[in-house]
Amino acid sequence: MSNYVITIGREFESLGRDVGLKLAEKLGIKCYDKELLSRAAKESGLCEEIFHSQDEKPTSSFLYSLVMDTYSATGYTAAPFLDMPLNHKIFLAQFDTIKKLAEEESCIIVGRCADYALSEFPRTINTFIHADLDFRIKNTMKEFDVSETKAKDMISKKDKQRSSYYNYYSNKKWGSSKSYDLTLNSAKLGVDGCVELILRYKEIMKY
Repeated sequence: MSNYVITIGREFESLGRDVGLKLAEKLGIKCYDKELLSRAAKESGLCEEIFHSQDEKPTSSFLYSLVMDTYSATGYTAAPFLDMPLNHKIFLAQFDTIKKLAEEESCIIVGRCADYALSEFPRTINTFIHADLDFRIKNTMKEFDVSETKAKDMISKKDKQRSSYYNYYSNKKWGSSKSYDLTLNSAKLGVDGCVELILRYKEIMKY
């Protein structure tokens, strides 16, 4: 298979999505972020609004392992899937969609444990975009037109949410360099610098 996938984990307002979009433009492939939710909803038959409301939300269910084992043998239409907690349904639908995308085309996928979903896919570049807090505060204030205090609160909550989601569903640690091929500081490199380094890595790997 000649397809490759670049996954992008990211801290809130570190411009990870911007990196993904610029990469997609350079490579002539698609970047999937919220767009992935629409496709997962369509393929699973679940309401798209639910995907957006549950997007990258952590879970407290202790049944996850059992749910995964049962689902893998049954699919969307069997009773075990129908009886699952909603957040598991959402995760599994996205999980399937991510794997289908990798089989169909080269692409970039932002967030949603894509690196974990594609852990057995041979041609992946798993990246994590982070940035200095001051940089992210300024981005948040500008993007959402909020005060510095509110921006700090938004960053803290969103990072905790993404971390809990990733750490729960994957067997890795969110933001840890050991979990990715590349971890890049967008505050120092800028979007263009991050893109350039990912492209260099892709060239070295001959994808």
